[in-house]
Amino acid sequence: MIRKLQKRFVRIAVLVLTLAMVLVVGIVNMANLISVRNELSGNLKVLAENIVPAPNQKAPEAPAAPDAQAGQEGPADEGERTDTARAWGWMRERSRHFRNMITEASWFTVHFSADGTVRNQNLSNIADTDQDAFETLARKALDTGTDSGWIQDYCFIIRDEGARGKAVVIMNCETRMAAVHNLALISLIACAGGILLAWLLVRLFSRKAVEPTIRNMEQQKQFITNASHELRTPLTVISTNMELLKMEMPNNQWIRSTQKQTAAMRRLVDELVYLSRMEEEHPALTMEPLEPGTMLREAAEPFQAMAEFNGKEMRVETEEGLCITGDRGSLQRLMTVLCDNAVKYTPEGGEILAEAVSEGKHTVIRVSNTLEKPMTKEQCAQLFNRFYRTDPSRSKEKQDGFGIGLAIAAAIAEKHGGTMKAEAEEDRLVISAAFPREHSFPA
Repeated sequence: MIRKLQKRFVRIAVLVLTLAMVLVVGIVNMANLISVRNELSGNLKVLAENIVPAPNQKAPEAPAAPDAQAGQEGPADEGERTDTARAWGWMRERSRHFRNMITEASWFTVHFSADGTVRNQNLSNIADTDQDAFETLARKALDTGTDSGWIQDYCFIIRDEGARGKAVVIMNCETRMAAVHNLALISLIACAGGILLAWLLVRLFSRKAVEPTIRNMEQQKQFITNASHELRTPLTVISTNMELLKMEMPNNQWIRSTQKQTAAMRRLVDELVYLSRMEEEHPALTMEPLEPGTMLREAAEPFQAMAEFNGKEMRVETEEGLCITGDRGSLQRLMTVLCDNAVKYTPEGGEILAEAVSEGKHTVIRVSNTLEKPMTKEQCAQLFNRFYRTDPSRSKEKQDGFGIGLAIAAAIAEKHGGTMKAEAEEDRLVISAAFPREHSFPA
């Protein structure tokens, strides 16, 4: 129980931290991506408005390019010279940050005639000179049917030039987008490292975190053990006195009733002590290789006769060669609890099936029985709780148990590295215990 509590705490803590870190990293990177794309789109929009004015807008004067470019080979035609000169003249009036961004940017313009043919291209502001690739990219931008947008890492704006046609201004944003992608990669690596570190820290300090709960559980177990030991002495005295009184008054119904209740109380005390010991962190168990099929047949044998006497049918089906490692006494008690529970709650004329089978990497001990009334999933989930009864009135006319047997079975399964579950299938209840399977008995 303590290990299970620690594992649950670690899972929940790591899950919460993981979700928080992934959410923060996702928000930061998404905000960065949106901010960069909006900034680049805005820069390109202002750039396009100044180098390619609207048809009814007077084009700004085109001053000469800076002296640094005076010695370079000039653009191919007047359209290129005009676009470049306008851009340089307009950038002088902007802020230094904005001028630096535009100066460092790679952009080009493709002018299309009204019939869709390329009128001219301005490639003076981009290092690559593959005119066919630029024309293909510009035509893809036209095919989108929008005035602006993105094609991979290229941002584009389409300007209407009236009767002259259209101009496509495209900016190469690979450098800025690469920085965005690198930030995302670094954030992802940092997030993974943070999750791993959180897992290690939570695992190291989980015991300390659940220490108050563990202390309360240990105190409850100690209380049950001490109280049980204290109850044994008066129960023994009462039982002995009742035996003496019965010798003097053999037919007294009050004595018989007291003896019956005393025996029931003693059984309850013994079961509580056993459950408390089984839930200890390191119970005293003798582990050895066992054959569950043989053990199940031995455990079910007395219950088969009991079932037949009460008009019920009980079958046992086992696979040969199964092997699990466990404590013989504890596992025998688990199988006895399952068989007793099935016989006790099966209506007259019902069927009971006890199985020992292999399923994947597990050996499964499964007992199913016919139900008098269908059970819900919520009821099945609570069957392994202490003192749980499906009958809310807790009547003992038909149910003479304490509601603690399946809790003991679940504790035994957990100490053997197994799990237990209960399922309702139509008119049947199926309770199964799955244990790690050994492939064969050791030589």
